[in-house]
Amino acid sequence: MTAYLITSVSVVGAAPTDLLIRDGVIAEVGPGLTAPDATVVDGTGLVALPGLVDLHTHLREPGREDAETVESGSRAAALGGYTAVCAMANTSPVADTAGVVEQVWRLGREAALVDVQPIGAVTVGLAGERLAELGAMADSAARVRIFSDDGHCVADPKLMRRALEYVKAFDGIIAQHAEEPRLTEGAQMHEGEVSTRLGLIGWPAVAEEAIIARDVLLAEHVGSRLHVCHVSTAGSVEVLRQAKARGVRVTAEVTPHHLLLTDERAETYDPVYKVNPPLRTAADIAALRAALADGVIDVIATDHAPHAVEDKECEWAYARPGMLGLETALSIALDVLGPEWDLIAERMSRTPARIAGLTGHGVDPAPGVPANLTLIDPAARRTIEPAELASRSRNTPYARMTLPGRIVATFLRGEPTVLDGKAVK
Repeated sequence: MTAYLITSVSVVGAAPTDLLIRDGVIAEVGPGLTAPDATVVDGTGLVALPGLVDLHTHLREPGREDAETVESGSRAAALGGYTAVCAMANTSPVADTAGVVEQVWRLGREAALVDVQPIGAVTVGLAGERLAELGAMADSAARVRIFSDDGHCVADPKLMRRALEYVKAFDGIIAQHAEEPRLTEGAQMHEGEVSTRLGLIGWPAVAEEAIIARDVLLAEHVGSRLHVCHVSTAGSVEVLRQAKARGVRVTAEVTPHHLLLTDERAETYDPVYKVNPPLRTAADIAALRAALADGVIDVIATDHAPHAVEDKECEWAYARPGMLGLETALSIALDVLGPEWDLIAERMSRTPARIAGLTGHGVDPAPGVPANLTLIDPAARRTIEPAELASRSRNTPYARMTLPGRIVATFLRGEPTVLDGKAVK
């Protein structure tokens, strides 16, 4: 295994120092290090962060390899600074058995670009009718700890309670896609002034907030762990704030696009802006940013949702919802939060790793720590070109936008997956 000496790098925004990586771990930290056998990486002007961890990625394999594979999605993740991603269960077949989650886990190990941790389905086939094999998935080689029907809400309160009770036995988590389906039938975008003007059926904020309110009460009653996916409204923030004040075991995520883009993007009728939950208002964005800063929202998660061309380049009403996110998330965080490196590390690495139970990830570079880290050049700016992305899909809402920051290198247990901004393999 090659040794690497990263010189004059700022670790999470601190004064420049050197990092020596040897045998997969950080061997030494300090100024003026020497290692004649090591490959030198010039870290001047760069910031070293613990490798990013994404709690919400769609890798599409098995079933929709035309949109993404575990390998292509892993490469996109590495280029975005990630060393671990949690892969959602809405594949085909659905990841609702030990066999399917183990398949995804093994594909991640074969790609060896990031650690791929499968998320198991809550219900069989995501149908919301009966619980999936939660225990078998938890006991499988993949060691599943997070379960979600993402893309669908576990709308039946009795079933949701049973799921929360079941996973409590092994300290698992139910990650809820909060959407009351009876309030969003036919919905195309956020319900508000813009949807009225465009004549599109609206997705009301209360459809999200009602499910979150119900589920925090269920989680409080059961004493189990609840995670709320892609929070998008100011009202949801207040429900979460009150729940956390009462000591409910609830965590929450926000996506980069819900921190930056508003429902006014729908005025273009470009389906690249169609997403679930939909883009909301400027007031919602302000509330989400404040909640991210004060910890009511725990993490930034990408909800990376690649789609084949035919599923996006069509009429708005027929387009599949979802956006790419892995290769641009850190730039959006830097744009939204500024160079608040400790906060970025907390929301994009330490906390998601802790929620997912990913040992060795989310740990700041220090002697003896696994060398899972990313180097970013905060002074660089890049224009996003869809054709240059590693994903098999091109549905990025940031096309031709100029964003701050450039990932220079990513290391997974001491092995580079990205060097000089390019994937190593």
